Amino acid sequence: MNPVLKRPVHAMSRTTGRITSGSRVLPSFLIIGAQRSGTTSLYRALARHPLVLKPVLHKGVHYFDMAYHRGLPWYRAHFPLRATAARLARRHGRRPQAFESSPYYLFHPLAASRIAADLPGVKLVVLVRDPVERAFSAHAHELARGFETEPCFARALELEDERLAGAQEALTASPHAAHHSHRHHAYLARGRYAEQLARLEPLVGRDRILVLDSGELFTRPRAAYDRVLDFLGLPHLGEAVVERHNARPRPAPMPAPLRRELTAYFERSDALLTSWLGAEPSWRA
Repeated sequence: MNPVLKRPVHAMSRTTGRITSGSRVLPSFLIIGAQRSGTTSLYRALARHPLVLKPVLHKGVHYFDMAYHRGLPWYRAHFPLRATAARLARRHGRRPQAFESSPYYLFHPLAASRIAADLPGVKLVVLVRDPVERAFSAHAHELARGFETEPCFARALELEDERLAGAQEALTASPHAAHHSHRHHAYLARGRYAEQLARLEPLVGRDRILVLDSGELFTRPRAAYDRVLDFLGLPHLGEAVVERHNARPRPAPMPAPLRRELTAYFERSDALLTSWLGAEPSWRA
């Protein structure tokens, strides 16, 4: 759809959603990250399942990170009507599940506690990728989107601590707070997955968190997709169509010394993922 036409259509849909929010479902599960780790690919694969309901407008609502001050009725307005869910339940003999995918939820310092408070019983899917490759990809992604002004990846890494200084405090101080660099320049910090999972586990419970190696998602898509369905309690209907989305042309290769330095930097954090994955991360095997 033409972007000029899309805006009023989306505005009308949001207005309708707010009016009917009390008649809409809330999500049963969320894909919460990590950024640049295949979340869009998994989202689109799951959205094809006949018992899965995606958000009305966007794959990511960003309520628990960027829009929490808007309130739960605003969030609920983004999801399908209960009548739609009831029709699917009658057709398939199973209750459908709604979901969304917002990769910043994993990293935002308040998202986990907000999710636990507002969506008791929700299940969370976390995708993890080689953090060195994730950081390199994220830099190219933010550069292309205009959120990064430093074209040199190595220099952007040097700037990260300075850019993120005080970000956690600012974000926890107010539900209205936002921090540009925390969202767009956290190349190393976002790859320390074990820290983020440790914050999540006591709030949600380990049994409601699935950590999936994105390497498995793309090399063994059927097995990875089936594992997600089993975790969610969804029947195995249809084919697993897992395609790469949001891929960008690769920049010049990362210098080998920098790659070795970053691989060593993430060694301890990567080791802590083994208990979550049930195996050594694919990029360490």
